[in-house]
Amino acid sequence: MTVDLRGPVNPASSRLRSVLPKLSESERRVALWVLENVDAAIRNSMSAIAQATDVSDTTVLRMCRTAGFEGFTDLKLALAQEPRDRRGEAGSEPQASDLQAAVRLFRAVAQAVSDTQGVLDETTFTKALDLIAGARHILVGGVGGSGIVAQALYQRCVRLGLRCDAPVDSQLQIMHSALTGPGDLVVVISYSGITSDPVLILQEAKSRGAATLCITGNSASPLARLADVVLVSVSHEQGSEPMAAQIAQMALIDALYSALVARNTERAQLTEERMVNAILPKSI
Repeated sequence: MTVDLRGPVNPASSRLRSVLPKLSESERRVALWVLENVDAAIRNSMSAIAQATDVSDTTVLRMCRTAGFEGFTDLKLALAQEPRDRRGEAGSEPQASDLQAAVRLFRAVAQAVSDTQGVLDETTFTKALDLIAGARHILVGGVGGSGIVAQALYQRCVRLGLRCDAPVDSQLQIMHSALTGPGDLVVVISYSGITSDPVLILQEAKSRGAATLCITGNSASPLARLADVVLVSVSHEQGSEPMAAQIAQMALIDALYSALVARNTERAQLTEERMVNAILPKSI
């Protein structure tokens, strides 16, 4: 039986947020306006929205098509079909307290996880699982905040009994990538998709014939263009450290782990028992 990982509807707002990194400045302005004014976008014409965002009608149409809609009418219909509780989560209200700042982060995390699930494609997800399960050896790379996610994937691969390596140092990641070859898999995690070291890792891997997988927030980035399979994490955040994006990436990692466990539950349980028995003597 085929399971639709995207749910009954691929939410329009999730699709808009997922393409924000690849939009031009003018198209991004339109998309952000629509996300912040969903009800007005549904009521108004394409020309009215173009006027409100100081762009041409063609720019509005181009933004819609980049997001995967046939046109502006198709976008409006998709927005109208969304549950109303998905709207208005941008949080434009002024910060009232320390707790309110925490609440905003929780909302951003919930939205990022929901949007990431909303754009998750079953075919792409299955390809990612096949690459991981069939790899002779897996190399995982990532720097900064994405490096934390890379270490999480490494630990989960170990728990599955997969041969995996994840150097913390970015130069070591590139050096290890130079030693990969056919049958190996190189996984790189980068929310922006434009950081130089992750791109160099995948370039080296591809030149050696290894399979490549990336988890990124920008499906049009140089990193994504190098990868055989691209998993997209969605988050609409400002600042140099997108915290909600990191949680969305972690959710993708755990989704991969859970699906791999489900593929071979008996082997996963046996591996887990062996590891628990190995560390049991260290328990107090």
